[in-house]
Amino acid sequence: MLLCVDIGNTNIVLGLYKENDLLAHWRINTDHAKMPDEYGLLLINMLAHKGFRVDEITGIALASVVPPLTDIFQEMLDDYVGVETLVVTSGVKTGVAIRYESPRDVGADRVVNAAAAYRLYGGPACIVDFGTGTTFDAISAKGEYLGGAIAPGIRVAAEALFQRTAKLPRIDLQRPPQAIGKNTVDAMRSGILFGYVGLVEGMVARFRQELGPEMKTIGTGGLAQVIARETDVIEHIDPWLTLKGLRIIYELNRGER
Repeated sequence: MLLCVDIGNTNIVLGLYKENDLLAHWRINTDHAKMPDEYGLLLINMLAHKGFRVDEITGIALASVVPPLTDIFQEMLDDYVGVETLVVTSGVKTGVAIRYESPRDVGADRVVNAAAAYRLYGGPACIVDFGTGTTFDAISAKGEYLGGAIAPGIRVAAEALFQRTAKLPRIDLQRPPQAIGKNTVDAMRSGILFGYVGLVEGMVARFRQELGPEMKTIGTGGLAQVIARETDVIEHIDPWLTLKGLRIIYELNRGER
């Protein structure tokens, strides 16, 4: 079985594949303070909870945008799993040509998402990833990564509003009853939720002007479904897009390992 690991700034997402089937998946908080042994024991317990064992893992694919945790996870995986880890870096075959001015500046998660989106949905495409940042990535009709846009994530924006103001409370991201808030909490919820819907609709429209009317839009990340319920510009919701991309890239490189 293949273990896929996506290390993000807020969450670490893991998935266990048997061929093309995603058998189990987990989402845990990104914790810079944890040691390799702590992550190792956590992995063993998560696998056991779903009825799996570490010794059933025959391959590992990892993408990370948190360099210190990349090393911690590699040490943990070497010690607790003991099979070679494919880390998505600039030297790995991804099937995606990077047309960015500085290809090394593109986050591994964005490359992995591009590989999955083109394989599964074709191009041209716009990927909207609702993570710590809200990212928009453009894929050409030929499957090239063209670039994109980066905005603060929804939770980051909501937390900044709480931290930088004296009287505004910390809120959860529930849908308000209407756009015009009748109290402070609903006014904040409206601004955050509907404001981000407007951001997504505006950015998708601009990407479509540049990529063409046949552009597909794929939403992923923890809050993709929350935003998609409020707009019809996101055509496909794929919460495990990054895990799928890791599996695809692992298969592309398996014959060379």
